[in-house]
Amino acid sequence: MRRIRPCLLAIVVSSRLAAQQWVPSQSHTTAEFRGLHAVDARTVWAAGKGGVVSHTSDAGASWQVDSIPGAAGLFLVGVHALDARRAWVVGTAFEGASLGRLYYTRDAGQTWVLQYENDAKGVFLDGMAFWDSTHGIAFGDPIEGKLLLLTTEDGDDWRARSSEALPAMLPGEAAFAASGTAIAVSGTSEAWLGTGGGAHARVLHSADRGKRWSAVETPASGSAAKGIFGIAIGQQGRAVAVGGDYRQREASSENLLLSDDAGRSWRLAQSPGLVGVQYGVAFAGGARFVAAGPGGSALSSDGGLTWTRLGSEGYNSVSCAGQVCWAAGTGGRIARLSF
Repeated sequence: MRRIRPCLLAIVVSSRLAAQQWVPSQSHTTAEFRGLHAVDARTVWAAGKGGVVSHTSDAGASWQVDSIPGAAGLFLVGVHALDARRAWVVGTAFEGASLGRLYYTRDAGQTWVLQYENDAKGVFLDGMAFWDSTHGIAFGDPIEGKLLLLTTEDGDDWRARSSEALPAMLPGEAAFAASGTAIAVSGTSEAWLGTGGGAHARVLHSADRGKRWSAVETPASGSAAKGIFGIAIGQQGRAVAVGGDYRQREASSENLLLSDDAGRSWRLAQSPGLVGVQYGVAFAGGARFVAAGPGGSALSSDGGLTWTRLGSEGYNSVSCAGQVCWAAGTGGRIARLSF
């Protein structure tokens, strides 16, 4: 077989990446999305402002839109689905009184069960993830210096973890509910949380479903509007974290962190293709990662080292399943990317 010379191979790969673009889909709502979960190539759930949930089971050919009763004052910042019928959403109040809730549907959004509610002062939920169909984790901003951390072992009963097992938070440190990807899980028990707001962005890690935690300080600086917004765990120890400063959307400084040891250590990186603050990131199989923010999205096929811009259309969150990724954002915007 004739071999392709390295320089020619690079041109071929670059051309393939350049040809990949998002294909818009009609979500039938104008609500802003931040929660997004691709279950498989055909089933996708999106959740957002005003308690709105939209989902498809036919790869985006049609979408069903629901508004959770009593959740109009909530921004649904995270969603996790098992299939076309069963899904959880986590919501929080962005304005007014403190409030965080977790809902579950088993009938494709026709009815929703309130599984958890907390209206204590300072409650603000940031995200949620599941290891399997019954073991899940949700988290929120610190209360009295410690993260609010919830776990479930049956998919129904959510309980707060003792603050004694959680690392002390830095002054001003919290998480960002920009994309639902500030939390990532892997295997049967590992979890990672990205933070900001303090002097440095940090990554918190648990190897036992949230019972015990360690904290790693990254070289990225933090502020009230700056830090890690999304984190994704790949293969062979590669992990990617994205973020920046949401008050400076076009600034690309410190918007990318890479790890080669599953998040035990991090280094700053940069690529011309990753432009501006990044809200979300997802692992897309192999060495691929997809990132998105208000100024556009990008694809990496080499573990986050280099990125190819996918366009300037803004998105809040990304989620991938198999050879397909989805992105969602403001105005009910949803789009599909196939490899």
